[in-house]
This record gives sequence, structure tokens and C-alpha cells, in this order.
Amino acid sequence: MKAPALRSPMRGHLLAHAVLLMGTALFLLPIWLVFVGSTLDSGAINRGDIGLLPRLEGLAIYPRLLSPAPGGVPVWRMLALSFAMALAIAAGKIAVSLLSAYAVAFFRFPGRMLCSWLLFVTLMLPVEVRIIPTFAVVADFGMVNTFAGLVLPLTASATATLLFRQAFVLVPDELVEAARMDGAGPWRFLRDVLIPLSRTNMAALFVILFVYGWNQYLWPLVVATDPRLDTITVGIVRMIGPESRTAWNEVMATAILAMLPPTLVVLAMLRWFVKGLTESER
Repeated sequence: MKAPALRSPMRGHLLAHAVLLMGTALFLLPIWLVFVGSTLDSGAINRGDIGLLPRLEGLAIYPRLLSPAPGGVPVWRMLALSFAMALAIAAGKIAVSLLSAYAVAFFRFPGRMLCSWLLFVTLMLPVEVRIIPTFAVVADFGMVNTFAGLVLPLTASATATLLFRQAFVLVPDELVEAARMDGAGPWRFLRDVLIPLSRTNMAALFVILFVYGWNQYLWPLVVATDPRLDTITVGIVRMIGPESRTAWNEVMATAILAMLPPTLVVLAMLRWFVKGLTESER
């Protein structure tokens, strides 16, 4: 009986690459059209006359948007505020989640399992459910229209806490006993053992949490009514008015500028990001 012919590995590779290229094209085409639209005049966009090639003279809109604006908030200020906010949220979430997971995983105290379950339950509550009581707390502390009000309510993360906890419970008991025999206290054990073991997880979480902080829209819109505290996502929405009077080329150029910082952060930490998601150093 003749054995069935095996599928050629080259054919499988070509099919996989074809699907990958098709998905990449579908992902990049809208971004490319936004970039092309940013180089056109607003009238052409209103008429729908958007081609596939940008106008080189239209690239002058980018330095113009980044220059100081005498009558409003410049784009560079919104970009800087969003970057600082995303950086503070990512660092704060990692710090708070690391300490919370360390307490839940290694310390024995009454209600320890209850705390673990409460962390899990908070994952089921969307941001919209918590936004009114959170705003009330922020207002009572006088943090409305402040940078602290933008950042502090978003520094707690049940997801990151649970991820760190799952990583910590996998630490061998022998390693814990060896550290105890060497005279390592709780802080030294955290600093010299757990943090080095978790650095790839921290890098992966930093990328995810930075993008999360950068894309925040609802909370900055609620807690900051001062235009000087507009993030780039809020600023883009404020630039959109009546269709006939909206400078769509400026909106599209600002959207392209808003994509650059998170993209650069992801590319700069891509190796650590992939390693943190796929490998373990234990």
C-alpha cells in the first residue's frame, strides 16, 4: 500500500508567511491612510480625496504641531504629559503589585486567602463601575485637576498582583530555606532573590502597563477639566468639532504622533517582553 505523500515543509512555510503578510498589511493599511491624510489639506479629506501616496510638502504639519501654540495647549505638552502619566502608572502598578503579591504569597496572616479572592473578584468589575466612587475619593483628597489625581487611582492592579503571586508561589521551598539560613530578612529576600527572578516578568508587565496608561481616556476626561492636563488621547478628541470646521489633517497628524511613544517603548523592550512571556528564569 502506497504511503500518503507528506506535505512539503516549504509549502507550509510559504502559507504561514503569506497569512502573516496579509495580517500585517490589514493592520498597517489604516495607519498608512491616516499618515497620508495628515499630509493633505483638510478640504481634500472632507471630499474624500485620499490616495495612497503622501504629499511631501504636507509633512511640514508635524513640526508645526510640535511647536509652541500661543492660543492653546501644544501637542508636545500633551505628549509629555501622557508619557509621564504612562510611566508613572506602569512603575506604580509594578511596585504596588510586587509588594502585594509578596505579602500574599510569603506571609501568613489572618484573612490571607480572603485577600487573594478579593483581588480576583476585582477583576470582574469594569472601570466604569468603579469610576464614580473613585472620583469621590479623589475629590475628597483634593486631587482633582492634579497629576496625582491622574496617576494614583490607577496604580493598583489586581492583574499584575495575581501574575506576581503565581510567579512567587513557584519559587522552590529550598530556595526560601537557603535564604533564611543565610540570614536574609524579608526585605533582603525580596531585593536579592525575588526581584532578580522576576525581572523578565516585570519587563513584560511594564510594556503592557505603559500602553495601558498611555491609552487612558475615560479617567483623564473625568478627573481633569483643566486643558493643561489634557492627555494626548483627550486632546485628539477635543480637536474634533463640527465636520466642516475640523482640521482633519491636524487630527490625523496628532494621531500619528500619539502612536510613536508606545511603539518606541515596545520596540526598545521587545526582547525582554517576549522573554518575559515565553521563558522562565527559575
